Amino acid sequence: MSTTPDEATADPSTSLEEARNHAESGDLDRAAELFRRVLETGDTAERAQAALGLAVVLEGRGDDEGAREADRLAIATRDPEYGPRAAYHLALSWQRAGERDQARDAWRAVVDFGNRAYLPPAYLALAQIADEEGDARQASEWWELAIATGDEEYAPVAAHDLALRLIDWGEPARAQRILAGALDLVDRGHDPQAHARLAVSLGIAHLEQAIHAFGSVTPGEDADPEVVPLAIELLARTLPLRGRDDAAQEIWRRGLDDPALGEHVRARLRRTFAADGEEDAWWEGEVEAALRAGTLPMLTGEVFGALDHMYTVIAARYAHGPDGLPAEAYDVLENTVRVPAAYPWGRALQDSFAERLRQAMGSDIPVLPPEWPAAD
Repeated sequence: MSTTPDEATADPSTSLEEARNHAESGDLDRAAELFRRVLETGDTAERAQAALGLAVVLEGRGDDEGAREADRLAIATRDPEYGPRAAYHLALSWQRAGERDQARDAWRAVVDFGNRAYLPPAYLALAQIADEEGDARQASEWWELAIATGDEEYAPVAAHDLALRLIDWGEPARAQRILAGALDLVDRGHDPQAHARLAVSLGIAHLEQAIHAFGSVTPGEDADPEVVPLAIELLARTLPLRGRDDAAQEIWRRGLDDPALGEHVRARLRRTFAADGEEDAWWEGEVEAALRAGTLPMLTGEVFGALDHMYTVIAARYAHGPDGLPAEAYDVLENTVRVPAAYPWGRALQDSFAERLRQAMGSDIPVLPPEWPAAD
């Protein structure tokens, strides 16, 4: 049975309980009315809880301003439990509205209460606001506070964000320590995404530290012809992993231009070239240039495109048979279409031609020789 207005005024706890029941059942208007009646009773033990309840109900009704005012009433009570909860609720409201300054003030109010249950999200939110505003020092302080809470949900996020900034600021070793500690907080089975995010960031930190180490090895008058070219190669091959293709190309160029080490660097650059290929073949300069510029996949695509086109033209004529061709010419075509069979990619090239021929000629496709075009 619902209480009468007089009973609500006389017994705030009863009205508060009834208001909660109405809110849970979806009767927001009646819930708001009862929460207000509790507030009208003055400075009671239920005041903070009623104000927060009213804020939640009003937000559900779309009255954001009314909800924020109710949150402020709850905060003003300085209740150690419902005060910080109301500040948290208010901060999220301002955050959703895109009002950064008001959100910051509300998050600071959460921090001022000192309730450990609400500190981790407040620290993280304040760090993100400071980071968005370009205040690196303040952001770092808030992130470190969030990490220090050891909270399983918020500390790893703070560690991840701070570590990325430390990498940007040239402090990969510190980033590694923070990420390693955060990984200890994450249950891989429970939250595989968070674990993967931290693990990848830790790998990036290691890459950055490797780049710093390789970059510290510079050529000099007494440069070791084994160690320095190795450092140049490792640096040039690692930089593209971090999106620094231009820097990698410059590292190769400087190494190749060094009078004392150039040939050693070139040997490092070309160490993956085919061992049984033609020496000084015309295309090796193009391959070397593509390696330096990080465009080898593009070059490979262009080469295979050209091969596919030429092979199709030659193989199509061969598939039509020897009619109208001198025997020697037809033999040349046969030898040509057999060439790819000796290469790892040869089968794919032949299959590409066979599929094109089938699509073009349908049931009129010429009968190809058995095992064609396998090598002898």
